[in-house]
Amino acid sequence: MAKNHRTDRPPAEPVSRPEPGAVLHRLASGPSRAARITHTEHLPPREGRHAVWPDRIRSEVIAAVQAAGVEHPWAHQAQAAEHALDGDSVVVATGTASGKSLAYLTPVLTALLDGSEAPNGRGATALYLAPTKALAADQWRSVKELSQPLGNSVRPAVYDGDTPFEEREWIRQYANYVLTNPDMLHRGILPSHPRWSSFLKSLKYVVIDEVHTYRGVFGSHVAQVLRRLRRLCARYGASPVFLLASATAAEPSVAARRLTGLPVVEVADDASPRGELVFALWEPPLTEMQGEKGAPVRRTATAETADLLTDLTVQGVRSVAFVRSRRGAELVAVIAQERLAEIDRSLARRVAAYRGGYLPEERRALEQALHSGELLGLAATTALELGIDVSGLDAVIIAGYPGTRASLWQQAGRAGRSGQGALAVLVARDDPLDTFLVHHPEALFDQPVESTVLDPDNPYVLAPHLCAAAAEMPLTDDDLALFGPETAALLPQLEAAKLLRRRTKAWHWTRRERAADLTDIRGGGGNPVQIVESGTGRLLGTVDAGAAHTTVHEGAVHLHQGRTYLVRSLDLEDSVALVEEANPTYSTVARDTTAVSVLETDVEVPWGEGRLCYGSVEVTNQVVSFLRRRLITGEVLGETKLDLPPRTLRTRAVWWTVTEDQLDEARINPEILGGALHAAEHASIGMLPLFATCDRWDIGGVSIPLHPDTLLPTVFVYDGHPGGAGFAERAFHTARAWLTATRQAIAACECDAGCPSCIQSPKCGNGNDPLHKRGAVRLLTVLLRGAPEEKPEAEGEPPEPARQDPVPEGAAQPVAKEAAPQVTTAPPIPEGAGPPAPPVP
Repeated sequence: MAKNHRTDRPPAEPVSRPEPGAVLHRLASGPSRAARITHTEHLPPREGRHAVWPDRIRSEVIAAVQAAGVEHPWAHQAQAAEHALDGDSVVVATGTASGKSLAYLTPVLTALLDGSEAPNGRGATALYLAPTKALAADQWRSVKELSQPLGNSVRPAVYDGDTPFEEREWIRQYANYVLTNPDMLHRGILPSHPRWSSFLKSLKYVVIDEVHTYRGVFGSHVAQVLRRLRRLCARYGASPVFLLASATAAEPSVAARRLTGLPVVEVADDASPRGELVFALWEPPLTEMQGEKGAPVRRTATAETADLLTDLTVQGVRSVAFVRSRRGAELVAVIAQERLAEIDRSLARRVAAYRGGYLPEERRALEQALHSGELLGLAATTALELGIDVSGLDAVIIAGYPGTRASLWQQAGRAGRSGQGALAVLVARDDPLDTFLVHHPEALFDQPVESTVLDPDNPYVLAPHLCAAAAEMPLTDDDLALFGPETAALLPQLEAAKLLRRRTKAWHWTRRERAADLTDIRGGGGNPVQIVESGTGRLLGTVDAGAAHTTVHEGAVHLHQGRTYLVRSLDLEDSVALVEEANPTYSTVARDTTAVSVLETDVEVPWGEGRLCYGSVEVTNQVVSFLRRRLITGEVLGETKLDLPPRTLRTRAVWWTVTEDQLDEARINPEILGGALHAAEHASIGMLPLFATCDRWDIGGVSIPLHPDTLLPTVFVYDGHPGGAGFAERAFHTARAWLTATRQAIAACECDAGCPSCIQSPKCGNGNDPLHKRGAVRLLTVLLRGAPEEKPEAEGEPPEPARQDPVPEGAAQPVAKEAAPQVTTAPPIPEGAGPPAPPVP
């Protein structure tokens, strides 16, 4: 059945479910446990509002829905279906388990049923896009079950990298509901569109699930993939209606319009019922350990989450723990299994890890075990956050703020999907943003969710898609409006790079290789690095090329399915990391050095005597070493040097400067200037995810007491993706609120001289030195006094940025402005940098 049906139908037999308040009480009953709860929010149950299906929905479809246990739709389901039947693209932005899938499935199944009556049996087709393979597979199971009474009229099929080749031709010729992901659409379907012509010419609906995940550089790529899809559909005479489903988001129709390039109607009034939700904010205690520079250290969110997952499993509470990283998910599962084995060895087998990078058969087995109830607890990455049907869960633990309020509520909504009460616990990391949120619950519970940030006009995104589009079908002047305002300026550049050639009135792809291979739409860049067990040659998994320097460098600790491996070698040319099983008592964290040069300033506004700027920069980054940290406590055991090549990145940044008079007013002398800037930089990076839909690891920063391009003390925060991802631009437009929250987070922290909860960064290559907490507070206080009352630009569309020439993968590098020599009175202090060079006299 569809994933939302279980919220509309009671279980066949009464099931005793634990009361969420009672579960939380038991979790807090241990020694010093109650003091770790900083806030508890009780969200009361909500009654549902029914409607009737539009009369254009086929009676057979309504009967199938009723057979699945749904007698009447919720009001928002009927409203969305009505728009779809009218030919209006629509986005349904309602809460988790509110029945979004049924809202789009009823018009889709109606169209497929109508199409089955055509002479070829496929007069209408539909395409479903999910951000993950697992979600597409889950939806295939739901559609198969729901459409079973419709017989062969509905023929759903999953088409992704795991689909056997012998099945692919049948799907192209006969399936009328194809479930896939944007990656496969980009690399597999669109480049082979002649083989898909019968499917595309009948394409009636395109369903895009979990729209809120399409943000930043990934969302920008998907936006251009969808434009290529629309162009080919028009070539075959089709004009599909887009049906989008999203978690609750600010201005969902605006985000959907930027994603699809089409007007989109918004349905956001959630009429579904909701069980009680008890939401606790949990702050781990301080330990006796001392961190860098003697700073106090809290118990890690990983260890705390493992304890909570253990306790919930012992209670028989079905739970998922969401963990930020693959390694963290593995660690939580291993720790919980070890502790459960001490209590009851049979319980240890009922906890597992789930993350990206597993082989297909491993993922499917875990999903089935979770569905059947064989597993009681799961430590998962966001791969399980999306709409995979995990009904029956009673509790969710969230190990660290997931970066956006939309993701927070999406994860919390995984529990209670059968209508029962549910418990959600947010466990704070030792991090400025997490600490701020658990002590300012109004920032989570009283604020609207964020707007989705994406930039389809980013030339680093657009350029390879123009090449891919030209390879699919020559580009003409009629296509310029479809791909956006940057297209006309990019085409001559692509011709100069010998990627495209103008012939008569069209642009043609000139190379023999596949144009779709120019870019990785996930933003990883390059071929994924394969992780291979050296003794057996067994493939354990993969990691994005962009992350290889920091995650599978020589000496790195790698976790897979509860086993620990050490990386013995990394071959970047062959994209292979060789590992061998080991049992180290530590984890590893890479460190890097970073330098930034200004290429062009697009917008600048006065902030008192200083300036707030937004523009293009070039970032040079090199991983130089890695730390070994003791498990659980995080104590640093040592540092090992690495010899890896530097990498350069042209991107977008926001930066601010201060003058000597402002430094005097803030009582910042030269001895503490570097530490004050450095501390403000770290904290501002930590706080930006509250204002832009980004993760701390999506952005970087550098602070420098005298930057050669600005000739002033300067702090940079930049997007970690070529051409930018919209995060720095969002920071520029919300700078006053962003930096005010940054100052507040530093000032409110109870530590004396700075700690991971306020100004220390987990990826600082300078060993978090120098840092000056009080200096940062005084500096930000003076800076904010000069901040404009209104946002730097008027409301409406952001200013058109001055773009740098794009560099599609495989193309020659354009000539860049020569970077100024890094001759300064003090060394640059980047987040994630290595030890500084000696000051230049």
